[in-house]
Amino acid sequence: MSTDNFGSDARKSILYFFIVGSICVIIFRLFQMQILEYKTYNEKAEDNSVKAVDVTPLRGIFYDRNGNILVNNIPAYTLRITPAYYNKKLNKTLEDVLNVKPGYINHILYENRLYSKYIPIRIKRGIDFRVVSWLEENSEFLPGVDYIVDFQRGYPAGVMGSHIFGYTKEISPQLLKKYKNLYKPGDYIGYTGLEKSYEKYLRGEKGADYVLVDSKQREIGKFQDGKDNVPAENGDDLILTIDKDVQKVAEEAFIGKRGAAVAIDPKTGGILALVSSPQYDLNQFSYVTSKDYLNKLYTDPEKPLFDRAIMSALPPGSTFKPLVAIAALDQGLITPQTTFNCPGYFVYGRTFKCDAVHGTLNVVHAIEKSCNVFFYNTILRVGLDNLDRYAKMFGLGRKTGIDIDGEENGFIPDKNYYIKLYGKDWPRSILCSLGIGQGEISVTPLQEAQYVSLIAEDGKGYTPHLVKGYMDKETGKFVPFKYKKINVNVRKEIFDIVKKGMFLVVNGNGTAASIRLKNIQIAGKTGTAQNPHGKDDAWFIGFAPFDNPQIAVAVIVENVGFGATYAAPIVQKMIMAYLDKKKTPQGEENNLPDLKTKILGASVAN
Repeated sequence: MSTDNFGSDARKSILYFFIVGSICVIIFRLFQMQILEYKTYNEKAEDNSVKAVDVTPLRGIFYDRNGNILVNNIPAYTLRITPAYYNKKLNKTLEDVLNVKPGYINHILYENRLYSKYIPIRIKRGIDFRVVSWLEENSEFLPGVDYIVDFQRGYPAGVMGSHIFGYTKEISPQLLKKYKNLYKPGDYIGYTGLEKSYEKYLRGEKGADYVLVDSKQREIGKFQDGKDNVPAENGDDLILTIDKDVQKVAEEAFIGKRGAAVAIDPKTGGILALVSSPQYDLNQFSYVTSKDYLNKLYTDPEKPLFDRAIMSALPPGSTFKPLVAIAALDQGLITPQTTFNCPGYFVYGRTFKCDAVHGTLNVVHAIEKSCNVFFYNTILRVGLDNLDRYAKMFGLGRKTGIDIDGEENGFIPDKNYYIKLYGKDWPRSILCSLGIGQGEISVTPLQEAQYVSLIAEDGKGYTPHLVKGYMDKETGKFVPFKYKKINVNVRKEIFDIVKKGMFLVVNGNGTAASIRLKNIQIAGKTGTAQNPHGKDDAWFIGFAPFDNPQIAVAVIVENVGFGATYAAPIVQKMIMAYLDKKKTPQGEENNLPDLKTKILGASVAN
């Protein structure tokens, strides 16, 4: 009897202990979940019923210097997949609808596998309305599949500007790691040109719309009537220094040609036009760029992706002669009265040719006639050290600091270069080739434009740039950027001498008399540079009007022949496009949108 009672009491105690212990554990867990960890579990609960939908801001718009829209945003649809709710058995169906190759969706999902499966992944940008309609009709059978109204770049002004504007591209895993707090998988980011350089101004700030969803993550309404929604902040609009009309004229002039053109406002350093030819179609980069188009660009022997305006370093030919003259005059090695006789050749170690028998010439007429013999004699007085110093003073053979990536240095040889190549007794006859812009000298079209711009303004200027400033999205005010001043510290009277020769190149009996205009006085210098891969490269540098320079231009047309024949006419067209418009009483400059009053009066060259 006692044994039965003992067993019964023991079992009761164990049972009571178990029940009380379980209740304590439950109470503690409830306390922990509802009090201590309320925030965590509340967020998880809301995740089951509330979904945050990213609101993508509009990228900033590009305006030209006169308020014309160059790059804007146009609506586009983007298909997305949220991996957590998606069934891969749908891959084939979606790929057929999207008209993409098998494995396309798996590849994109695999590339984004390291990120949260609850983050929607952009699968294809720019889907057409046919696909959107199909998605709407079949949404209940497509878990984890949706679309958003996205935006892509548009180019309404009729200019290509491929090497200026650049393009955006879906952010890479490497850049995601670098900018993990700013971007998510599938976001687009500036990859080239101004889109890249000014990304922080253009991208804006994302917003979020909070929506109620059911157990299948289908939207069923707004959360709290949208009171908690965070509006997106659009990117800042950029005001470029580009002139739409000058850019368009230059692009049209280069159709079917290979080369580059750069025009600069010599008073501010603002670039009026920048063309590298051949170009490529930026519209092809607005959507997901096809592999076929990319392969075409990569394999094209004309290399359209290569920005010749800032990357192509080539001998400047006779456009280099004004620099040699400036160095010699500034150092007192020649005077305006110094003359040399040109019999059509020059002997110094070996025989160097001239294009004609010019007779006795001073520096002004040597520039006008582009006499090689005069500059063979002059460069021997200037020497290699002075040549190197003055070239760099004018920005030749070194990066200008333009506000897009990829600029090349070019090359100006110095004494150390030739000592390494030939030893201490390097042949001094090499100087003769350098004196006419041949040999190892190489410069970019942008450097040439800056060089002639500095000549036009008597050695003063600013760092070349493409962006004047931006429109602040919060204040609505124009904010100008400041750029570095340049002063080569050469006396004005020396520039006057050299510019007189450049004036006669066009308006006298010089090598570019064919581009003379009645209403605009152009000054310039032709150049025909030897090219080991075919015909000579044609150069022309010039500025106008002569007495009050407002535009300075450098043009190179590759492998065609004489600068006067091929490059000079393009410079003439660009100058006319800029200056003739300014003289038109009812022209574009007098009929601009309100944006003009905000941007044209602001100074950027401080």
